[in-house]
Amino acid sequence: MELTANGKDKTARAPLSFSAFQLLIFQKGGIMTGGILVLLVVIVFAVIIFISSMVNIVQQHEKGLVETLGKYSRTEEPGIVIIVPFFQNLRKVDMREQVIDVPAQSVITKDNATVVVDAIIYFQITDPFRVVYNIANFAIAALKLAQTNLRNVIGEMELDSTLTSREKINTQLRFVMDEATDKWGVKVTRVEIQRIEPPRDITDSMSKQMKAEREKRANILEAEGLRQAAILKAEGAKQAVILEAEATKEKQILEATGEAEAIRKVAEAEKYKIEIVYNAIHEGRPTNDLIAIKYLEALEKVADGQATKIFLPLETAGVTASIGGVAELFKDPAKMPKPGIGK
Repeated sequence: MELTANGKDKTARAPLSFSAFQLLIFQKGGIMTGGILVLLVVIVFAVIIFISSMVNIVQQHEKGLVETLGKYSRTEEPGIVIIVPFFQNLRKVDMREQVIDVPAQSVITKDNATVVVDAIIYFQITDPFRVVYNIANFAIAALKLAQTNLRNVIGEMELDSTLTSREKINTQLRFVMDEATDKWGVKVTRVEIQRIEPPRDITDSMSKQMKAEREKRANILEAEGLRQAAILKAEGAKQAVILEAEATKEKQILEATGEAEAIRKVAEAEKYKIEIVYNAIHEGRPTNDLIAIKYLEALEKVADGQATKIFLPLETAGVTASIGGVAELFKDPAKMPKPGIGK
């Protein structure tokens, strides 16, 4: 303890004056006012959080499931949804079409060939209640379901059918998955096989087979071309022969027609000549004696030749009579016709 000259303790506090007391009161009031402001800020912040928790927005592609104390209450459509915080909860479900990529996996076909297959699944939620409350994790469940059914579908098919029947595999797999996921409120819209990859040795064999098939088709096409060329050539030769024969036929017909026309013309001329001679003879009224003389002249011309045989008319009686008549003419000169007398 330290004493002053008057014997008082220096460390003892002096009594507060009025001004010091006022200052102390003001400081305590400021502390109280600051505490009230902080409290008000906290209350406002809590109210804002409460209101933001109470007012929710459901997007156009979503639907909301409202749970009251953990129990399903109602389904909300897109728009503003008001719930009671701490007592109610809002679950949003995306209703758009979604995709699940099935990883590549090895599958054994019916003829014991191993192929690597992967696929894509397109699905859309149709019932948000069932997809939330009937299945814990739809994506994993759909993936496992696709893998097992892919093994089943391809396992019932041979390798060649597997490689050429993608559409059939897609349809069967979509039907099976759509039936299985119906109770989950999901619609499987499409299943697409991305890749079917056979083993390397089978791929090499298929490549050789395709090459041989292409060469076979090329040889067939070449042979077909040669055959068509030969057929066309033969048809051309046939057509040429036919045309030549028709030309010869037309030529012969024309020649025969010409000859017939010539013969007809000659016959008409002979006919005309005979008619003229006949008419002249009848108009001249020849006697039997003149006819006999002309007959003998004709026989003379017949006999005057190099032939060793002479053909005489069958009318021998007529010939004998004619010769007898001529003989009588020479015996009786008075009966001989005079020159220039035709009647």
